[in-house]
Amino acid sequence: MKDTQEKTQNHGLTNSSLGTGGQSVIVGIGEILWDVFPNGKVLGGAPANFAYHVSQFGFEGYAVSAIGNDDLGHEIIENLSKKELKYQIETTPFETGTVQVTLDEKGIPQYEICENVAWDNIPFTPEMEALARKTETVCFGSLAQRSSVSRANINRFLDCVPETALKIFDINLRQHFYTLELIEHALDRCNILKINDDEILIVGQLFGWESKSELEICNQLLHNCALEIVVLTKGTQGSYVVTQNETSFKPTPLVEVADTVGAGDSFTAAFVSALLRSQRISDAHQLAVDVSAFVCTQHGAMPKLPEILLSRVKKPA
Repeated sequence: MKDTQEKTQNHGLTNSSLGTGGQSVIVGIGEILWDVFPNGKVLGGAPANFAYHVSQFGFEGYAVSAIGNDDLGHEIIENLSKKELKYQIETTPFETGTVQVTLDEKGIPQYEICENVAWDNIPFTPEMEALARKTETVCFGSLAQRSSVSRANINRFLDCVPETALKIFDINLRQHFYTLELIEHALDRCNILKINDDEILIVGQLFGWESKSELEICNQLLHNCALEIVVLTKGTQGSYVVTQNETSFKPTPLVEVADTVGAGDSFTAAFVSALLRSQRISDAHQLAVDVSAFVCTQHGAMPKLPEILLSRVKKPA
């Protein structure tokens, strides 16, 4: 990327030393924010949700983002500490991000995302570079790349990650905050793509593949972009995991939905956690489905997962 990083006055906040405990370092980098519902607010942002859930499975999960020097930013740090989630969060002169969330009759969220906030201005620091060089797996999306500053610095982080690292592009097409160029560049940087049924139709249109089915688009992306895995989630209609050698389909369990906020992030986290513990694609897929279904029964994106789910990923000795 050739974007010029804007200068900001900031200081980094971190709550741990790097690489402690011999665990695999897994990073979610991008937006961190408050999802504001009619009845209150909950901590959110796909990268932080992802990092929180992989940490529940015994990995050294980190949320990497930026906040403002304001009450909402201070509350984010307090909440991450309470959840015992590690982080490298930069404080910037911009306001902490918020999203106004409304739910339809099925609990499906609609988002109104504030612009020019702290996570649009994530700086790149020596501490972030040090973390990147220890990262085994990184998950990034499209939403946090809507601004040139964060886009450039997310890519700088990816440049510093070891070549052997797993790079997950959890595409997140919200409002008008994406372009074909952004998506193509991100696809070149990842080896796993996570996408939902709404997003795959948009991507199909952007690439001129309107005549192709969802699975045909998955396979086209798999081959054109040299991906190892494409994960397609379809809400109540189930989900697919597509690789060069197999296609796994799992139905979605019927549960009483509280809301679906963060369900996709928990799916990605559970799937990757199982893969990193050498589970088969089908088993990792089933765990992801079950974890996501549980999250749908809870309010907010970061519920504590029950031990019956956590025990399905073996923790390192």
